[in-house]
Amino acid sequence: MSDTLGSTLPRLVLYLPHLPQGIEQYRQMPTAERLIAHNSNHWRKIVTIAAKIAAPDADWRGFRDKHFFDRIALCFTPALLPNDAWHWIGGKANQARFDDLPSTITPLAGSDDLFIDTEHKLLLTPYPDYRQFSDRKIGLVRQALAQAGFERE
Repeated sequence: MSDTLGSTLPRLVLYLPHLPQGIEQYRQMPTAERLIAHNSNHWRKIVTIAAKIAAPDADWRGFRDKHFFDRIALCFTPALLPNDAWHWIGGKANQARFDDLPSTITPLAGSDDLFIDTEHKLLLTPYPDYRQFSDRKIGLVRQALAQAGFERE
């Protein structure tokens, strides 16, 4: 599908408002390394934050470099994919592009800009950038996903 990049059976889908540059060059065999190499530091930040959230253990670098696109998909359209993955919409402006998001979204304890809906496997967060997405917020999201049954292995 031209609007996604990564796993066809992801555990986590990260929805973003824009495509990376040169996507056609690495669409067939995407890796975080190739995505970062063909784009700016901005994309390194995005995949690093996603890796920190989805990694099965503390080795988020190894996960990012070896397994990122085995377990994660990036989607660039404002519609949730029809799959059983967790759906993560990053950024308020990006969230506004989506119609009919479930109304059962609740804030995560300890944050006023992280929201989760465990029934629909939906996560709403700030845009995945270091300025908006601190390590503390990454920890809150990891903990909430673990409590909700997110499978990292």
